[in-house]
Amino acid sequence: MTSDPSLSTERRQAVTRTAIVGAVVNLLLSIVKIFAGVLGHSQALVADGLHSLSDLLSDVLVLFAGRHATQGPDQSHPYGHARYETVATLALGFLLFAVAVGIGWDAANRLFNPTELLRPDALALAATLVSIGAKEWLYWWTLGHAKRVRSDLLRANAWHHRTDAISSIVVLVGIAGTMAGLPYLDAVAAFIVALMIAKIAWELGWEATNELVDTGLGSDRLAEVTDTIRSVGGVRDIHMLRTRRSGGQASADVHVLVDSDVSVSEGHMISVLVEQRLKREIDEMTDVTVHIDPEDDEVAPLCPSLPLRAETLARLASHWSEIPAANERQRIILHYLACQIDVDVYFPITACLREGADPTRLRDALQEALNDDPAFRAVRVYFG
Repeated sequence: MTSDPSLSTERRQAVTRTAIVGAVVNLLLSIVKIFAGVLGHSQALVADGLHSLSDLLSDVLVLFAGRHATQGPDQSHPYGHARYETVATLALGFLLFAVAVGIGWDAANRLFNPTELLRPDALALAATLVSIGAKEWLYWWTLGHAKRVRSDLLRANAWHHRTDAISSIVVLVGIAGTMAGLPYLDAVAAFIVALMIAKIAWELGWEATNELVDTGLGSDRLAEVTDTIRSVGGVRDIHMLRTRRSGGQASADVHVLVDSDVSVSEGHMISVLVEQRLKREIDEMTDVTVHIDPEDDEVAPLCPSLPLRAETLARLASHWSEIPAANERQRIILHYLACQIDVDVYFPITACLREGADPTRLRDALQEALNDDPAFRAVRVYFG
C-alpha cells in the first residue's frame, strides 16, 4: 500500500510554495549581497551572495524533485517516486560542498596575499543585516512546512536557508571587525562561512547516502515498531523485521508468528491489523508487508519436499482405502509443521452416533495407517 494521497498532494503543494518563495527571496538577496559586497568592498559578503545564489539553485532542484517525488507508483516505479527526493538531497549536498570549496579557496588566497584584502564599508554592513533577517524568516517558514508534510527534502532546504543566515552573522562580525581596524577579519569570516557550508553539505550527503543504500530505522524507532506489532491481538512473536527509509517515509516487512491452528482468514485479519496499526502509530510508515508464520521459520528447518494438497489427499486416500469409515470424511485440513503434516479429519455427527461407532478406534486406525509414511505426523478426528 502507498502513502495517503491527501498527504502527497499537501506535500507537493508545500514543496512548490516553499521553492517558489525561496527562489524569489534568494534571487533578490544574492543580487543585493553580491553588488553590496563589490561596492562595499567585502569579500565575505560576496561569498555570502554566492551562497544565496546556491540557495536559488537548490530551490529549483527542490521544485523539480518535489514534483516527481510525490507521484504515486506506476509500472516502472512500483514503490513510488520518493527516492527522487533522496537523490535531490544528495545533489544538494554536493552543490553546497562545491560552493564551500570555492569560497574557502578564494578566502585562503586573500589571507596569504595581504595586498588583496578588502576594506568593507557601511553599505556591506547594512546588506548583511537585511540578509540575516530574511534568511532566518525563510528558515523557520520552510521548516514549518517540512514538519507538517514530513519531508526530508524541505527540511534539508530549510537548513540550507539557516546556513545562509548563520554565515551572514559571521560575515557581519567580519565586516564590523575589519571596519574597526582588523583587516584580516573579513577574509577569515569568509573562510569560516566556507567551513560551515561544508559541514552542512557533509551531513546532507551522508543522510541521503544512507537512505539510498536502504539503511533501516534507528534503534529507538525500531523498538517502537516492534512494540506496536506485538500489541496486536493474536501476535505471539515477530522475527525477520526489516525497515528502510525513502524520501521522509519508511517501509517495513516482518514475519509474524501466530497460533498454528488459526484459519487462513484469521491470520489474514491479524496481518491487516498489524499493517493498520503500524501506519497509525508510526508517523513515517507508509508501506508494510506482513508474512504470517505458524512457526518460527527463522530457526525451523526448511522442508520443500513435503507434498502439496492434491498429492497429499491422494496419498491419504491410498493409506485409508481399507478403512471403510474413512470414506465418510467430509473435510480435511492440513497443517505443515516441523517438517511433517498434521491431519485434521472431519466426519458428520451421525458417524459417531450410530450403533457400534467408536471414535477413538477410528482415530487410532487412521493414525496407524500413516505410521509408515514419514510425511505425516498426527491425525485428529472431529465430528460435527
